[in-house]
Amino acid sequence: MQWSIAHDKLTGEEYIAVDQRGEDVLRDPFTNKGTAFTAAEREALGLDGLVPPAISTMDQQLARVYENYRTKQTSLGRYIHLVSLQDRNETLFFRLVHDHIDEMMPIVYTPVVGEACQRFSHIYRRPRGLYISYEQRHRIDAVLANHPRPPAVIVVTDGERILGLGDQGVGGMGIPTGKLSLYTACAGIPPSLTLPIMLDVGTDNQERLDDPLYLGLRHKRIRGPEYQAFIDEFVAAVMRVYPGAVLQWEDFLKGNALTQLARFRDRLCTFNDDIQGTASVVVAGVYAALRITGQRMRDQRVVLGGAGASAQGIADLLVSALSADGLSLDEARRRISTVDSRGLVTEARPELEDFKARYARRVAEVAAFACHDRAHITLEETITNVRPTILVGTSGTAGLFNEAVVRAMAAVNDRPIVFPLSNPTSKAECTAAQAIEWSDGRAIVATGSPFDPVTYRGRRCRIGQGNNAFIFPGVGLGLWVGGVARVTDAMFLAGAQALAALVQPSDLEQGAVYPELSRIRDCSHAVACAVLRCAVEEGHAAPAILDGLEATVRRAMWVPAYRPVRYAPARV
Repeated sequence: MQWSIAHDKLTGEEYIAVDQRGEDVLRDPFTNKGTAFTAAEREALGLDGLVPPAISTMDQQLARVYENYRTKQTSLGRYIHLVSLQDRNETLFFRLVHDHIDEMMPIVYTPVVGEACQRFSHIYRRPRGLYISYEQRHRIDAVLANHPRPPAVIVVTDGERILGLGDQGVGGMGIPTGKLSLYTACAGIPPSLTLPIMLDVGTDNQERLDDPLYLGLRHKRIRGPEYQAFIDEFVAAVMRVYPGAVLQWEDFLKGNALTQLARFRDRLCTFNDDIQGTASVVVAGVYAALRITGQRMRDQRVVLGGAGASAQGIADLLVSALSADGLSLDEARRRISTVDSRGLVTEARPELEDFKARYARRVAEVAAFACHDRAHITLEETITNVRPTILVGTSGTAGLFNEAVVRAMAAVNDRPIVFPLSNPTSKAECTAAQAIEWSDGRAIVATGSPFDPVTYRGRRCRIGQGNNAFIFPGVGLGLWVGGVARVTDAMFLAGAQALAALVQPSDLEQGAVYPELSRIRDCSHAVACAVLRCAVEEGHAAPAILDGLEATVRRAMWVPAYRPVRYAPARV
């Protein structure tokens, strides 16, 4: 069945025009309203007898699906329930998620989506998006053309670095589908204009290969020149078939993530949320935290626990923020230190990769450090010597921020800023409660996964989640609305500043450096507008978009409410 969005010539009312009647209308999750079809719609669309006779309001439907949701005993069961609802009635699904965003975002996305990826081949119900295998590398255009309509946003993964869980092969499809659900729920990008794509090049996860139900290619990963040629073919096909789409890279292995972003960022409208979106939300949290400490950005010193792709994005955007507050590029970079599995990264290490070399501490500086082994300076020793104001964790190593580490931060700061960002929750460098307790209640804490509020000595602290959903949906919204040609780091800095400006004094009083999730659509709107202003300034969008910008962006945001459905084949 084909459908389109149309408007009544007399009233201007928006409706969905369909070219088929009967069960086809019920099978399409975008046109299906279930028991909410009116009597007139049921007759005109040939639905009489195909649904129960009672005509329900959306509120009644919401009560029913939420009641069923609450009966599920496990988080995975609730995930399956929500995905099944999305597969049959997208409008109702997004309204349910919108109304219960605090409760359902951890189910739809991290941390529960990680388990869903691990169990993907066992809980698979219905296809969503596109699967492009290595064997199809010579006909990618045709595979893309099988999708029914041009997308506004594509999220693509190859499934190799799923959250902190590693290679999940084809099971990684849970990430782009979940991510695009947030593009719609948080920023109002119409669900019909989103496209998740799984690039299946095999898997090195032997457990998946040994699983008789595994749905992906049963061979080890294609690597090297063959892999890159496949990615090149994919991007070229996207540019031919969907030239107006935003392409977001998601959960690629560090080296591949950095390579693809550098390779393609100047060819089409593309970005990597793991690198740039994470950086933006972290910098937003830092801006908000500085309103608590009363310090300026230029006065900060940062230690990054972890040196992966996310750490690189965070470091580079922090340098931009420091430079924007008056520091030279060299001075800004010297404010950043990285600690990996071998300790503090210094210039004494041989054959440093570009990122680590850029932020390596100078040998002369390290010579003055008080430490046990200058070749392996621990995280705690780094903090004691560098005296950072900010500690950020992207290591995926649970317990990295132990009591000694947090107490070291508290020893050199009145209000240490501690962000254990790794997810899912099992991979967090420390819990929110530990960071607060070990700092004697003084730490300003944000986490990557959701944590319950912490009460310390009678004071209740709301834990702000440094959730990329505060940034990437708004970025995608702005890029789509403005027809932006390229994505730059400056846009992510602008988005960070816009998000930080929405943190209220009441949030800060509770120790939270991010807004409540219930305000996330306002956050996405502000980020989208900031991105578009930056895009115009940099010459990547037409200046005309600035006329009535805020109203234009707001009108573009799809709202999960039922539209009338009309049988009008001539209009499709």
